[in-house]
Amino acid sequence: MRFEGRVAIITAAGNGIGRATAGIMAREGATVALVENNPERLDAAVRQIGENAHPFPCDALDEAQVDATVAEAARRFGRIDILVNAVGGSTIIADPAATTERLSLAEWQALLHFNLTGTFLFTHAVLPVMQRQGGGKIVNLASIAGRGLSEASSSAYATAKGGIMAFTKKLALEQGPHGITVNAIAPATTLTERIGPRWHQKPPEERQRDIERTPLRRMGLAEDQARVICFLASADADFVTGLTIDVTGGL
Repeated sequence: MRFEGRVAIITAAGNGIGRATAGIMAREGATVALVENNPERLDAAVRQIGENAHPFPCDALDEAQVDATVAEAARRFGRIDILVNAVGGSTIIADPAATTERLSLAEWQALLHFNLTGTFLFTHAVLPVMQRQGGGKIVNLASIAGRGLSEASSSAYATAKGGIMAFTKKLALEQGPHGITVNAIAPATTLTERIGPRWHQKPPEERQRDIERTPLRRMGLAEDQARVICFLASADADFVTGLTIDVTGGL
């Protein structure tokens, strides 16, 4: 029970990687605050995960809501040991793979805002709590796109996720003296509820190419990403900070 007695806040916990992470942590003893802005997804996730899951409706891009959510979690549970920043994605614009000349300024700004702001706001709110405790663990979601290695995403998304990697490393440098570790994962295409249907709509030959270019010869699942997040959030990674781990099947 790696997370017995631990309190975790997980954003975007209603589905995908966030929900998979919440499920593992709850099964391993954590009290988990599920943050989600969609009531139906939030209720379904809490029912699925069970008694260690607690719903926290919140828009992660709204500063007042974020501050209130963190304050309420700290009040109810007495501490916050883990923060997983899982809000983000590339599919909020019409063409997630748009080349730079086809991106509008509004799309550029929307992708930066969606992928960076929630991570900053929750981190900003949680840090004073973790500092008072003398430690904590923060895990951010970047993407292999942040290394400039994704043909299926735009330069705006790549820039945003590269920003998550830089934020992770800088934050680790700042917060190490407080006993707070900060790491990230960089997934390749992961067949979550949001991405899976789009991937399965590809022609069979394209899907086969995706599989064959992955050394492990399969596409990633939310649980593949969640297991690495849970490692980074556990005592097994107490001497790991400032790192972004590619979780790509060897891609």
